[in-house]
Amino acid sequence: MKKGILVILASFLLIASCSKGGSDGGGGGGGAGGGGGGGTTVNCTGVANAFAANVNQIFQSTCATDATCHGAGSANGPGPLLTYTQISGASVNIKTAVASGTMPKVGTLTTAQKNSIICWINSGSPNN
Repeated sequence: MKKGILVILASFLLIASCSKGGSDGGGGGGGAGGGGGGGTTVNCTGVANAFAANVNQIFQSTCATDATCHGAGSANGPGPLLTYTQISGASVNIKTAVASGTMPKVGTLTTAQKNSIICWINSGSPNN
């Protein structure tokens, strides 16, 4: 009886995990349109994804606002996201959180902002 319940539970979890489409930004290797992992592909053609001009501005206005988010002194997730080194070092976690919609906790990102972040990460997180 216990084995039967475990088999049913395992089957349910397998089916549930496979049925989620996700939106983590891609299903291929790096490059302009792909990304690590499965899910919805973000077309990065024409997406503004320069770090200094686009991505960093999103982080400074949305993520690095104070210690309760990812500002100075933050202990949340990867900690502060104030510099290129901090942001690029946490890029895998950032991509997952942004694509799934779990970040930011307060407010929202537009589709263009999400695409900028995801495409920047997909292109190797360059310091440009």
